[in-house]
Amino acid sequence: MDTFTGLMHGFAVALTLKNVLFCFIGCLLGTVVGILPGLGPAATIALLLPLSFNLDPASGIIMLTGIYYGAKYGGSTTSILLNMPGESSSVVTCIDGYQMAKKGRAGAALGIAAIASFIAGTVGIVALTLLAPQVARVALSFGPPEYCALMVLGLSLATVLSGPSLLKGALALLIGLTLAGVGTDLFTSTSRFTFGRPELIAGLDFVIIAIGIFALAEVFANLENRETAQLLPIPRGFRNLLPSWAELRQCRFAFLNGSVTGFVVGVLPGAGSAIASFLAYGIEKAVSKHPEKFGTGVPEGLAAPEGANNADTGGALIPLLTLGIPGGGTTAILLTALIVWGVRPGPLMMIESPDVFWGLVASMYLGNVMLLLLNLPLVPLFSQLLRVPGWLLGPIIFGLATIGAYSVAFRTFDLWLLLGFSLLGFVLTKARMPLAPLILGFVLGDMLERSLRQSLMMSDGSLWIFAERGLTVTLLVLAVLVLAGSRLSSLKRSRAAAMTEAG
Repeated sequence: MDTFTGLMHGFAVALTLKNVLFCFIGCLLGTVVGILPGLGPAATIALLLPLSFNLDPASGIIMLTGIYYGAKYGGSTTSILLNMPGESSSVVTCIDGYQMAKKGRAGAALGIAAIASFIAGTVGIVALTLLAPQVARVALSFGPPEYCALMVLGLSLATVLSGPSLLKGALALLIGLTLAGVGTDLFTSTSRFTFGRPELIAGLDFVIIAIGIFALAEVFANLENRETAQLLPIPRGFRNLLPSWAELRQCRFAFLNGSVTGFVVGVLPGAGSAIASFLAYGIEKAVSKHPEKFGTGVPEGLAAPEGANNADTGGALIPLLTLGIPGGGTTAILLTALIVWGVRPGPLMMIESPDVFWGLVASMYLGNVMLLLLNLPLVPLFSQLLRVPGWLLGPIIFGLATIGAYSVAFRTFDLWLLLGFSLLGFVLTKARMPLAPLILGFVLGDMLERSLRQSLMMSDGSLWIFAERGLTVTLLVLAVLVLAGSRLSSLKRSRAAAMTEAG
């Protein structure tokens, strides 16, 4: 079916009473998750993943994706009112958003954030609708060598763009790839890394790893933080949440900048909304007539990164749905959910599972409107969630995590695994090692191994097959250039820091 027909079919799926309800639940939960500091969308989706297994694939993915992009809306509230980003993508929002709030423009700042999120989110969804079928057509020509090279490129980007240290990103990726090797060999059925434990023959369960690495590790990390931030007052009344026409005129190009930058960066596997937000803010400051005012509470300094943060969602879903390549921790969890439901993400997904693919795309249009209606008039109500003490929130999350992990297979052994991975996540967080490469390495490990070994079987064990195909060579060269460019940038930063200290 063509794009228009597919989208109409998607609206027929998304506008059923059941799916509208699940879309609303996802958006509402996502908003709450975004507002509460320390509990990101990846952790929440991981917690709710076992509960969604009883839903049909279309309803389940609509709800989980609603949490994904809903959390991006809600994250601005914490950043603007508390100067406390709930996750890395909201860091840039703090710079000018909190300064606007300190000047008594908290309502306008929240309004600009919601409007920027709506505009950029809509642009991202439209671009997803138009480009996803084209990407899928190209991907139909992919064989095992192309998929292997594509995943190498995706893992390279994830390693490089997940933090300033290439070494830490690579180590996290290797941990994930090692964990993916636990279980039974894909081709010989030989047990690997099971240490004599029959519970490990089927491999490690992604839900347990995700809950431990993201949710419980965050709980442990937040227990150390005893500082309390002061919540700035929020103007009452819907009219006081709306920015002035002058402020909206100032933001008109920032809305466009954030929309385009966020979507383009979101398409890159491993880039993430944090990179998109920083890049959009940098572009906006570079082209501004008054760059010296950025950081003092200018509206466009808030609109650009907040828009990029939301447009990133539409871009990130393109490689996930059309290529089966997640771009970050949250999309990796969504990939796992689709696989558990028996849906195969890739170029044939819109043909084999049109209800899931087009239902998800159509639900995002609906969810974007829901989030605008939720986040403007109900901000004063949602902001009261920031007053929930950590000593109360932590045990609730811990209880949900334990129930979610145990419900996977109803084994006590899984609870020990959960504890082990939560401690691993806590240690990695303390060492400032990125978690996204670990999750991506685990999710893509089987796919990478399968495509690599299939390629070698096609060529009787010769690596020359990767040099015979133009697209494969192009993707591998890009992966090498990405890693080399990151290494050069790191060396330049080290030399500049050394020169600064010497001078």
